[in-house]
This record gives sequence, structure tokens and C-alpha cells, in this order.
Amino acid sequence: MDRTYFSSSLRTGSNVRPVLLSVGRVSKEKGLDDFCRLDMPWCHKIIVGDGPYRAELERRYPTVEFVGAQRGLELASYYAQADVFVFTSRADTFGVVNIEALACGTPVAAYPVPGPIDIVESGVTGYLDWNLAHAVERCLTLDRDQVEQASRRWTWDACWRIFRDNLVDINRAQ
Repeated sequence: MDRTYFSSSLRTGSNVRPVLLSVGRVSKEKGLDDFCRLDMPWCHKIIVGDGPYRAELERRYPTVEFVGAQRGLELASYYAQADVFVFTSRADTFGVVNIEALACGTPVAAYPVPGPIDIVESGVTGYLDWNLAHAVERCLTLDRDQVEQASRRWTWDACWRIFRDNLVDINRAQ
């Protein structure tokens, strides 16, 4: 994927800053305050998405860029341009956005909770840590081509095999 799509000045000139990205519904239960509060002033934080908590977050965190809901090529370009995808939810059961980021070669920093635990390969596709800043810093060292290659395990066929292999035969379970 072309990683030079941003029209933003983030990728031009001598003022290149790592981009941290969050994508999804902007609601309180997603833990987005954790993303916005990351004490990493040398990074640029972008939230893609919309929802009932957006106005409050924008008011409280003026240094975070909010771009609203994106789709198609525009959404893919945000994933591809980000240096690290930061997943702050502690309650999502899976988080397809993690796989979308990985497919674009963007490593994932997340909490070590169900969902990310099932997706992120530590040291290969991202890092899980209760200290998100630590996970982000470690993600910045990963090889994006290796991240994209490892993401290929999440094909529809592979997902079907995982699902099939976890089915329980109710006739034998009794």
C-alpha cells in the first residue's frame, strides 16, 4: 500500500512526527481518553470515527486531530500512514480494526485483554502492555513489511478454520 497519501504536512519537510491512530466509534466505553492522554508530545494523534463522545474529547484534547468517519481509500490511507495503531478498548471482544491496521502494515499497541491477545503477536505485529506509551514505543521499532506479512493469517479461510475448530458437537457434549 502506498504510504505517501496524506495531504497533511506530517509527512513532508523536516518536521516528520510519528503518527498514532485510533479508529472506531467515538464513545466513552472505548477508552479513548487513554489515547488522548498519552504523554508523547513528539507524536501526532489522530482519531478516525464519530460518535456521542467526540465533542467532549475534542474540547478536552485540542492537540488531538479528529477527522470524523472515513471509508474506503481514505480510511485505508489513515491506517497505512499511521506509524502505530493504538487500540484502547478493554471491553471489545475482538476488534476488527486491529486486523485492518495490520493488513496495512501498521503495528498495534493495545492493552493485554481479550481481543488484542487473540490478534497481536508480540514483537511481530505489535505489543500489548498496560502502559500504552511503552507499547507504542516498542511498536515503532517493528518492520512494517513483516507486520503486513503476518496479518495474512486473518484470511476468511483462516477465520473459518478457527471458528470450525472451536465448534462443539452437542451430541458428544452430553
